[in-house]
Amino acid sequence: MAAVVLAATRLLRGSRAWGRSRLRFGAPGYRQFSSGGAYPNIPLSAPLPGVPTPVFATVDSQEKFETKVTTLENGLRVASQNKFGQFCTVGILINSGSRYEAKYLSGIAHFLEKLAFSSTARFDSKDGILHTLERHGGICDCQASRDTTMYAVSADSKGLDTVVGLLAEVVLHPRLTEEEIEMARLAVQFELEDLNMRPDPEPLLTEMIHEAAYRENTVGLHRFCPPENIAKMDRAVLHSYLRNYYTPDRMVLAGVGIEHEHLVECARKYLLGARPAWGSGAAVDVDRSVAQYTGGVVKEADFIPFAVLNMMMGGGGSFSAGGPGKGMFTRLYLNVLNRHHWMYNATAYHHSYEDTGLLCIHASADPRQVREMVEIITKEFILMGGTVDVVELERAKTQLMSMLMMNLEARPVIFEDVGRQVLATRSRKLPHELCALIRDVRPEDIKRVASKMLRGKPAVAALGDLSDLPSYEHIQAALTSRDGRLPRTYRLFR
Repeated sequence: MAAVVLAATRLLRGSRAWGRSRLRFGAPGYRQFSSGGAYPNIPLSAPLPGVPTPVFATVDSQEKFETKVTTLENGLRVASQNKFGQFCTVGILINSGSRYEAKYLSGIAHFLEKLAFSSTARFDSKDGILHTLERHGGICDCQASRDTTMYAVSADSKGLDTVVGLLAEVVLHPRLTEEEIEMARLAVQFELEDLNMRPDPEPLLTEMIHEAAYRENTVGLHRFCPPENIAKMDRAVLHSYLRNYYTPDRMVLAGVGIEHEHLVECARKYLLGARPAWGSGAAVDVDRSVAQYTGGVVKEADFIPFAVLNMMMGGGGSFSAGGPGKGMFTRLYLNVLNRHHWMYNATAYHHSYEDTGLLCIHASADPRQVREMVEIITKEFILMGGTVDVVELERAKTQLMSMLMMNLEARPVIFEDVGRQVLATRSRKLPHELCALIRDVRPEDIKRVASKMLRGKPAVAALGDLSDLPSYEHIQAALTSRDGRLPRTYRLFR
């Protein structure tokens, strides 16, 4: 202990006298200690002798009650989590989106996203909503995905009553005037043009891969409004959709940074028994279809000077919401594919939904190396169905847990995690529970899930110069072979 105190004293003296006598105070004491020279035979994984054992803060038994959920009489779920700070994030998540548009004009969810936070029965214009939020330092946002529409506000916690009342107005009482719908048409048109011109092809490829994996059903339906439907959108079409999908039993009011009882009180005040703008009639035409994975290929020639490929495997329960194996696969593939330096990009990720999911490999390279890029991906898929390297698996677990914990430090991310989990499963797994599930993943689990995926058809989306892209049949044959190699016709001159 005396040696530690002496070293600390020398360090403090050295910092004060650094400008006057750098050599006198800088050399013997703390430099040797910081470089490990004083303990040459002790590895970094072992504690230093003589250093007191650290005492860490402990979490009491209340942690399991951190996320509270209450279901109101009308079926609306209220979920909250306390978090210290002056601001809170509150929002309404709805089980709606483009996957439910099979019986409607495609693009309704896209339009509703653009129409969010416009005039309501209580607010004459969007400016009125923004001015109300400004009094509480608030900002707002709406995001529509394939299976969820989310209206969110971040503001001072003292304005919770105002925020929940505003959210109820925006969700249940939008005016949807002809002027607002026309402005939404222009916004949608601009976004579609921007989508086709932007240098990053990922959003377009995401649409293409879903279209290939789920032909004309559920999550395979277009998330963006097709150009031919823009002029067809009107108030009657929107109200017809809202009547069936904007119902209390399909909603979650989620909040982070507030008291649960206060949030429930506000929900009862503004959302219980409220009559929406489209009437209070019962939903009669709700699409309850289960996603049907089909596999297939969608490709598009483009003038970009490289070729981009998305290849997906999955479908069914292997990668549906709730399992940590999805993220484990993405970390394992990322570690392997990045060894090939000539690839412009090699990324592994997954899409998870309530009833299905997909593992995706996204890669890009020079058009002359497309064939080699495809073969590397197919070989790695086959290898994942064999022996899994234990060191790689442990590294993947560490990366996944680190990514999970770092992301959940931000309040808006915690809000979305709370809302989406409660919407899908009516409860929420806390971070330590997810980490426990990740630690429990074994090599045989990876092999089992990979083998199950390989028994299905792949989904392929390709964009760019595709003159050397192997045919879909040859890609499928490679994935059913022992070594993942493409048929011999593609290897004559190698």
